[in-house]
Amino acid sequence: MMEKSPNPASNQRFSRGAHTHDSQPIANGIPAAPKRKWTNFMPLFVILVVVAEIAFLGRLDMAKNAALVDSWADVFHRSHPGGELPLTDDDFPVAVEVADRSSGSETESCEEWLEKQDAVVYSRDFGKEPILISGHEEEWKTCAVGCKFGFGSDRKPDGQIGLHGQAGTATILRSMESSQYYAENNIAQARRRGIDVVMTTSLSSDVPVGYFSWAEYDIMAPVQPKTENAVAAAFISNCGARNFRLQALEALEKTQIKIDSYGGCHRNRDGRVNKVEALKHYKFSLAFENSNEEDYVTEKYFQSLVAGSVPVVIGAPNIEDFAPAPGSYLHIKELKDVPEVAKTMKYLSENPVAYNQSLRWKYEGPSDSFKALVDMAAVHSSCRLCIHLATTIRQKEEKSPGFKNRPCKCTRGSETVYHLL
Repeated sequence: MMEKSPNPASNQRFSRGAHTHDSQPIANGIPAAPKRKWTNFMPLFVILVVVAEIAFLGRLDMAKNAALVDSWADVFHRSHPGGELPLTDDDFPVAVEVADRSSGSETESCEEWLEKQDAVVYSRDFGKEPILISGHEEEWKTCAVGCKFGFGSDRKPDGQIGLHGQAGTATILRSMESSQYYAENNIAQARRRGIDVVMTTSLSSDVPVGYFSWAEYDIMAPVQPKTENAVAAAFISNCGARNFRLQALEALEKTQIKIDSYGGCHRNRDGRVNKVEALKHYKFSLAFENSNEEDYVTEKYFQSLVAGSVPVVIGAPNIEDFAPAPGSYLHIKELKDVPEVAKTMKYLSENPVAYNQSLRWKYEGPSDSFKALVDMAAVHSSCRLCIHLATTIRQKEEKSPGFKNRPCKCTRGSETVYHLL
């Protein structure tokens, strides 16, 4: 960009030595430097003063905050000798009211403060006044809450198995049967009938009741040699099932899959055997349920896993949710799937390396999702029922007017500690 030429008129004015408001006399042909009044520097002076004051106050705040952070850090290391990192909001999606620590001594740890805040006294002590359920006889001494089953108590029960309970008593449906055979076990229908607590094989139940258990089944039992000539074993006694399981058995036999049948249907072997011990010596087990219902997975399937026999499944459409690992089962979803499944069974039977891949989980351990599923049954369903009822009672009391709000986290500086309720 070219510089502009001076204004000729201005040069002419200065050459005459004229005095104007914005010009100075010329000395020896050179214009004298203009004199600046001190008032011209006032805006700059004011700005410098303001900046200096802000910087000074900022340094004071920084020193104060640094001292405060140091004190928080000291408390953190005193209460966390291992130097654990604080948790984040993503670690615990707590759906309750959140309250930060707003009081207490500086030497009090977040854990100590949260414990004090959580010292809630409820109106009922389940140790002294256990949950009482009528309609069934059981005794539990190791449940997390006091839990008692029985009849003829002198106080009103908290739950009643069946519909005919007292007013204010929770009604309970408890069944491990398929809702296709017992329509009342359908959750939606049970609600319409006035059932408060549903206990069925459905994982959507209030208290799911499954056929799986670490205590009942040695799921990680070692794999035994497959010594039987037949490719698969079957234990089917209900010959009037409402699905296609008998047709599937017959269709498999037509594809030259040899099956030893120990049950009442198509029996060709003596059924007086230990089922799991017998299955251990077969490569495949026909885990055919009597109905195709979501989450309805019975001992037929879990005993196959225990035995180390690859289950061929007819039943729950979501059987994948119950698999210890991908490829650990074969699924006949429809009758037309039989030829393809039979082809896979023959291939695996003739290829030991490929077959062993189906049982790899037996050596490496099942998936986390499978372990979580089975771990649910570590606590018996009767005890879980008592815990469910006790939790419902607590929740009602916590919603009452005047009940003390319980904070779920404490924040001290950069540290945040969560307390799960």
